[in-house]
Amino acid sequence: MTDDDMFADQERSNWVRLQTLVKLRWYAIAGQTFAVIVALYLFDLSLETGIIALIVGSSALANIIFGFLYPESRRLKEREAFFVLTFDVLQLGLLLAVTGGLNNPFAMLLLAPVTIAATVLHGRSTVILGALAISLITILSQYAVPLLTANGDVLALPSLFKFGFWIALVIGVIFLASYARQVTEEMHVMSEALLATQLALSRAQKLTDLGGVVAATAHELGTPLATIKLVSGEMVEELADREDLIEDITLIRQEADRCRDILHSMGRAGKDDLHLRNAPIEAVVREAAEPHTDRGKLVLIDIAADGDAPIPQPVIPRKPETIHGLRNLIQNAVDFAGERVEIDVSWSLTHITIRIADDGGGFPSAVLGRIGDPMARSRRNAIDARRPEYRGMGLGLFIAKTLLERTGASLNFANRRQVDQPTQAVVTVAWRRTAEEALRNGQHRALGDNQPFV
Repeated sequence: MTDDDMFADQERSNWVRLQTLVKLRWYAIAGQTFAVIVALYLFDLSLETGIIALIVGSSALANIIFGFLYPESRRLKEREAFFVLTFDVLQLGLLLAVTGGLNNPFAMLLLAPVTIAATVLHGRSTVILGALAISLITILSQYAVPLLTANGDVLALPSLFKFGFWIALVIGVIFLASYARQVTEEMHVMSEALLATQLALSRAQKLTDLGGVVAATAHELGTPLATIKLVSGEMVEELADREDLIEDITLIRQEADRCRDILHSMGRAGKDDLHLRNAPIEAVVREAAEPHTDRGKLVLIDIAADGDAPIPQPVIPRKPETIHGLRNLIQNAVDFAGERVEIDVSWSLTHITIRIADDGGGFPSAVLGRIGDPMARSRRNAIDARRPEYRGMGLGLFIAKTLLERTGASLNFANRRQVDQPTQAVVTVAWRRTAEEALRNGQHRALGDNQPFV
């Protein structure tokens, strides 16, 4: 293990401000000073005040040096944060060593730097700092300057209580560090997932806004170009005897016609095209599946109404959230499929349902209940011989689930087992329909004229 590997500044680089740790250390210094004063003057204990002052003073000196060398906005890298927290553990360990070791109830404060490390450092650095803290706790349980009263009596815990305190501290270091790190990891992954979702929606919104800008431009230029065309036509008639100007005026008319043709080609973007805003469910599904139909897996799409009643195919809003979410689900199915992916689209008067199934062996039972959360990172075991490097089932499915739920859909992940067939992983996406919406879809009314953007 190299030093660079140990302190590789990856995801958590520059997370914690130096000022935050300095402020926490000042609080610790004040608490240590107050505890020593109380022990000396209230409980009349005999302490090594010179050594204690030196240890507490070293911590204060470190804070002063940091204040002179670095600005308050300085954020620590992995290596720097590790050494700062290591200093705090060692400083507290030395202070406990001259004040009774584990007989001092303040030994529990050794948990604090390790817990902080679990939230700001990588796992390897946290393990090293935790091992250091456990080592100090073990040493302090055997070797420490005893606490003495003014009469020379030794204050010490019974051996059984002391052993129990040691066990409690060791378990506390391991449990609190593990718990804090797990919570921090989940918050970090969730933050990344939400950011990715926001970026996907923001990109779709920017495309929509761009269409509006193009439409507004086409609409606004229409009137001045028509005026140019009209005025140039009148000038051709009035200057028929000026051959030197006729050529220039004719060029102006030709360029105006050219601009008109360009605007005509942008006409569909210049209006709110109702045919593009809404589309049959089949068209939306095929658009979502199209990028993954030529990846070496057979993608079958079956479209049919539920039951025998002739219910017309629903026309749904062609939202980017719907297309992007379905595309992610289909991509995941194609990634894991053995040979084929089946997409069944069905509808009734009350529901629209899309089932995406692949013959890749199904979802592992260990992650089935957590699929769709950004923490569920692997659909198969890490030793999957076919794709050992695959890291799906994380942000991709979380984004898909989030986007589709924003459209009102509900998602269900399950396994389907059939006789003499591979286990299928099935994702079901369903939308509820109102009676009014179903009736409106069945009437096939004319969409009407496209309305200009305003």
